[in-house]
Amino acid sequence: MAEEDVVPKTFRALVESADRKFARVRDLPSYGRAQGQHYFQKVFKAYMRLWKYQQEHRPELVKAGLNRWEIGEIAGRIGQLYFGQYMRTSEARFLVEAYIFYEAILKRRYFEGCGVKDLRVRFKELRFYARFLLVSLILNRTEMVKVVVEKLRALIYDCKANFRETNFKEWKLVEQEILRFINIDTTFTIPSSRPFRYCAMLNCHPNSVPYVARFHAKKVLKFRDAILMSYHRNEVKFAELTLDVYRMLQCLEWEPSGSFYQKHPAEPKENGVAVDYSGASGLIDMNLAADMTDPALPPNPRKAILYRPSLTHLIAVMATICEELPPESIMLVYLSASGKPGQINTSHVETSGGSRRTRKSMLTSHSSLEQNCSATESHINGVKGPSDYYNDYLWLGPKGNGGSSNLYPGDIIPFTRRPLFLIIDSDSSHAFKVLHGAERGEKAALLLSPLRPTFKGPSSADITQNGSQFTLFLTAPLLAFCQMVGFSLTDSDTEVLNSAESILSTAFSKWEVILCKSPSLDLVWAQVLSDPFLRRLIVRFIFCRAVLSAIWPPEGSDQYLPLCLPQLPNSLSPKSDVVQSCVSQLADHLKVSNYFHFGDS
Repeated sequence: MAEEDVVPKTFRALVESADRKFARVRDLPSYGRAQGQHYFQKVFKAYMRLWKYQQEHRPELVKAGLNRWEIGEIAGRIGQLYFGQYMRTSEARFLVEAYIFYEAILKRRYFEGCGVKDLRVRFKELRFYARFLLVSLILNRTEMVKVVVEKLRALIYDCKANFRETNFKEWKLVEQEILRFINIDTTFTIPSSRPFRYCAMLNCHPNSVPYVARFHAKKVLKFRDAILMSYHRNEVKFAELTLDVYRMLQCLEWEPSGSFYQKHPAEPKENGVAVDYSGASGLIDMNLAADMTDPALPPNPRKAILYRPSLTHLIAVMATICEELPPESIMLVYLSASGKPGQINTSHVETSGGSRRTRKSMLTSHSSLEQNCSATESHINGVKGPSDYYNDYLWLGPKGNGGSSNLYPGDIIPFTRRPLFLIIDSDSSHAFKVLHGAERGEKAALLLSPLRPTFKGPSSADITQNGSQFTLFLTAPLLAFCQMVGFSLTDSDTEVLNSAESILSTAFSKWEVILCKSPSLDLVWAQVLSDPFLRRLIVRFIFCRAVLSAIWPPEGSDQYLPLCLPQLPNSLSPKSDVVQSCVSQLADHLKVSNYFHFGDS
């Protein structure tokens, strides 16, 4: 064999070996603690070996016909590996590493200039843009998302012009998906809004920190694992990430305080001139992640993201995570789905000037839904029959799929043998009240959404257009409040936004102190109060319940209010002064007090 043939043949052999290993890990489940770790290490080493080899022998490989897009494909595979590992572990460093590789591919233009006639390469470039968009979206790299969207749009247009016999409808849908997503996501519409992630600087209230630090329950649980699932027809999504799950995903992660998360232009410049990365060095600085992550933060809880799962798949994932849950730990399960196939219930409150009598008549007009609500209360004198666990349900399936797609409250009971923090966001969420007292080992913490959302006008009420109101209250309470009353926030309202956030922060701090000092706090809540993510969900639930209670009069308002079981202390009930004053102050600040009624009268 000639010496000049050794390098390209060795390179091709390394490519084939790495690709075979990659195929093994690509389809591994993204849930479970032991899934794929051994394979990931082997395939990662294979690609690192391949990457290093092409760097050391770049001149010989280029002379033998190596294309730039082939280098980009290798870097893209490494980015895929990192992103896949992030989805399995929720470790931010893997997400950042994926971003580094994808950004290098873009800036060095590995896929550009390879000839418009090569359709196969064009498809590789399209897939690269879609993957980079997903990573940038989760990292909140808003400027980069906009840059990549324009690149994707231009490439689709170019492909349609040069490959007229090929159908690019699927890629046009990808473009429409991402545009719809960023037009609704407040990260893009209100850049100055607070991050969904837990930021120690913003979410750690100084006044309550000493009380939380000194708080000791009889039992303390660590939040280690979560399952996030949303299943609605035509809901806002990009790829397999729905808007509601995207919000909840970020709500359960730490916001690094490093320079990486400071918003800066996507295109790097030196002395005002854009840097040209099209050179052939191929070097990607893999130590950049050190500047983009915050080693002082604890690890994120693991999250299994399920996109439109079958009922059996959801139960299998819950069983796996429940089985692998470490001792003294709790599993969070977030389920957002319609209670009946294809049905979305909405409601809107009376506009300014509407009386309480008018609101009451609006409530009583929904008699059919109230009858449905009463059906879930089939137990008498607190005694539940077997049928109570299998009446109403969540619908997880395509239209006309029958009862095989119904998730009943009784299906959750086996998983209550381990500590469970359950969030149900559905128009049949109250059916899951029957789980309280029916647990098989550990009392479950239940946060149940209202059966119907509340909005000033019907335009915001469609979950397929704006995501769930209850989920937004749990992940971005101020934005949910503004959306509900029709208060339009723009980035020019920074001072108004900051003052409103300050009102909420002060209130949340007081509520945390009350929770820590309350002798009537149920152990179910006490044992998770030390966890910042779960504590934040609890206080935001208190706010959501208080806001909705202040809009609707007590008579017949059950369907419009969220529920928590076991009950939280009465000192934080919607009628308590410390809670009502927060809602009243916020409403006065935003000049929307006419939508609310306060006090017992």
